[in-house]
Amino acid sequence: MAPYDDWNNLDQEEDEELQDPSYFERNHDVILFAIDCSQSMLALRDDPNYENSKTSHVLSALNAAVQIQKRKVVVGPYDSVGIMFYNTVRTHRNESGSGSELKKGTYVYQPMSIINAPKILDLTQLIDEARDNPDLLGEDYPSTGSHIPVGDVFTSCNWVLRDGAPKSATKRVFLITDNDNPLASSHNSRLVTSARTTLTDLLQAGVTIEPFFITTDDKPFNQHRFWSSVLVAGTSSDEDLDVLPASLSISRIDDLLEQMRFHEAAKRALFSIPFELATGFIIGIKGYGLITEQKKGAYKYFADLGDKMEVVESHTTYVDEEREAEVDKNSVLFGMTLGATAEDEDTQEHGFGTRSVNPSRRASVFYTADEVRSFRTLDLEPGIKLLGFKDRSELAFEDNVRHSSFIYPDEGTYAGSRRTFTALLLSMVKKGKIGLVRALMRRNASPSFCALLPQLGEDEDDGWAEPSGFHLIPLPFADDIRPAPIEEGFQAEKELVNAAKSFVSKLALRNGTYPPDSYPNPALSFHYAQLEATAFREEFHSDSFEDHTLPKNEMIHKKAGPLIKEWAKLVQNDKSATTVVVRATTSKRKPDVSLSEVEVRSRYETGSLMQLRVDQMKEFLTGRSLATSGKKAELAERIGEWLDGHP
Repeated sequence: MAPYDDWNNLDQEEDEELQDPSYFERNHDVILFAIDCSQSMLALRDDPNYENSKTSHVLSALNAAVQIQKRKVVVGPYDSVGIMFYNTVRTHRNESGSGSELKKGTYVYQPMSIINAPKILDLTQLIDEARDNPDLLGEDYPSTGSHIPVGDVFTSCNWVLRDGAPKSATKRVFLITDNDNPLASSHNSRLVTSARTTLTDLLQAGVTIEPFFITTDDKPFNQHRFWSSVLVAGTSSDEDLDVLPASLSISRIDDLLEQMRFHEAAKRALFSIPFELATGFIIGIKGYGLITEQKKGAYKYFADLGDKMEVVESHTTYVDEEREAEVDKNSVLFGMTLGATAEDEDTQEHGFGTRSVNPSRRASVFYTADEVRSFRTLDLEPGIKLLGFKDRSELAFEDNVRHSSFIYPDEGTYAGSRRTFTALLLSMVKKGKIGLVRALMRRNASPSFCALLPQLGEDEDDGWAEPSGFHLIPLPFADDIRPAPIEEGFQAEKELVNAAKSFVSKLALRNGTYPPDSYPNPALSFHYAQLEATAFREEFHSDSFEDHTLPKNEMIHKKAGPLIKEWAKLVQNDKSATTVVVRATTSKRKPDVSLSEVEVRSRYETGSLMQLRVDQMKEFLTGRSLATSGKKAELAERIGEWLDGHP
């Protein structure tokens, strides 16, 4: 809907759902960190961030966990986080008694609970102590020496999430290990089958596995030795095509936190609707948003009651101004403002005018909420209908007027959806086609035409993989297209162009691409850093904040400074570069708002004073040093009082 079309905006559930704080309260995110405490994970190495200090993979994993929790204090205060160690002989925790044992070799360090500052501070204290005493983690959580069955790890994860996570939550396990073959010593195929079975139990309980595999030069990680046989395609939930490729992250331990931040946001379906390929031929699909603007958390209002602060609950009330009484929302109608008719006085005198329809006439321009919803949706049910195919070359870049969605098959609603979806995808890729569909994602949305752009999964060097599926790209209507202004400019001399090419090539981005996942929003990062410091009673120094989006001026001058200066000299000597083109500008004529006292008095005596525009009334009042605030009726009353006092 166009932004000016306010009369056709009902509850706008599409946008407000993301801004309503209760939406986040209903959709809790639960993360369980499952950290391997094997000997290689506890082995000490030089800490790259601290001089003369030792660290380990377990300590780096704990540091990543505490950083994720600190961030969730701000962006996800209703989320829950827990930490479980496995491959450890630790069975109890004397200092607090909060630890618990599940399967042998597994130990819950931080029970599953809603994010809170005391537990984060407790974990921070453990990390600080481990930095002062590098052997602390190995002494307190000693390794079992051999790897416990992976099935037992998954079972313990299932029990921890079952007992501590809300049923409606999005549950995930962040599995952190550097062991690419945990069953090397046993060679027991039954343990692989057991691991697959317990993983299936996890997935059926709504739990997603997000593995973070650590590789080093001394110990490179090969996921095909064991994990690819356990985290196999086909064992995942209906939301994922492939567990391992879609979730896999093989990285250096120093990059672990960045990888976790990339996975931090839970994957939730934006819509789950049928996809009609032909009459009576329907499959199920789910759509996900690949890009969503991250905004600051919604503020809440608090009332200061002296000894405590209470949250202020807000609600909307509809009031009839004339009766000064509350009106039931169901009795509210939607109307429009129309142009003036031929009988209106403004049209007869000036040739133009506007008026509001008189509600007492019950004209046909008033509609109920159901009627407006019918206009918006065209009485269509949510779904996607395939209309045909086009060549891939006919999809223009500028046709993408809004963010696209990414759709997967939903086997849970229609059996055979995945097989049919895959066949359509492979066929369209082979023939170089895109699909043209009519899409209605929600009941309160408007139908639109979209392009279906197929994408096959591709493995990248860092272990991450692009999933297979369709990009659902909204296409513009004729009303949305605007012509681009075409202006003739001066052509630069060849010498000037070549000089510019010399420094542009020096400053070209690596691989010719801009990686957006490497540059967080500096305004949000600065906001979160302040809130985190306040929540944990830490000092915040704004000077220490690093903005990664700022240009590296020293590097730029070092690489291309002389070339830029030489180019600047050529520009100054070029005649066309110093010529200023003066373009004619047009200004919109402002309407004449001045009225004589005779005209206003005539309107007042004939009872047509309300037919004046508000700006005309304010102009008249300003000329007589009277107040111009208030509604139109108050302005008319003020004018009438002045006219009565000055006969």
